[in-house]
Amino acid sequence: MVYLFLANGFEEIEALCTLDFLRRAGVDVKTVGVSGKIANGSHGIPVVCDITEDELDKDACFDMIILPGGMPGSTNLDNSGVVDYMVKRAVLEDKYICAICAAPFILGKRGILKGKRATCYPGFENQLEGAKLVNEGCVRDGKIITGRAMGSSHDFALEIIEVLRGKDERKRLSDAVLYFK
Repeated sequence: MVYLFLANGFEEIEALCTLDFLRRAGVDVKTVGVSGKIANGSHGIPVVCDITEDELDKDACFDMIILPGGMPGSTNLDNSGVVDYMVKRAVLEDKYICAICAAPFILGKRGILKGKRATCYPGFENQLEGAKLVNEGCVRDGKIITGRAMGSSHDFALEIIEVLRGKDERKRLSDAVLYFK
């Protein structure tokens, strides 16, 4: 199971591109509404979440959590006790944590990026405490995947697909959506 957390003010492309790619690849993914059943994106697009954070079984098995960026979405994720709990649980259980755009600051603030290569939206670098900052669209270092911005959403989603389904599925999906890099 993969949980993709959505809070009011999330960046629509980062969240929905990733969600779409995961579902095309047959990944069992649920959107979790931090702000309720409907999360409103930073550009006013409402998304009906599969479950709310109150409905999330915090003790259920999972493989990965995904934190899309956007403002104030990233701040709203950071302020969620459920997101905090799930991030800490993912670290303790050695699960994948993926964050894009502004959202990597959530990991930096918790010391999770110390010694790890990471990227983020320009201007948030000083909040990635201890990270080895790289100027790339998407970076995987161990069980942490970070993406730079909305323009990196395809790379971010495809990196997640490779982790969960392998290189062949990444290529199949990339070819199916006519993605060229």
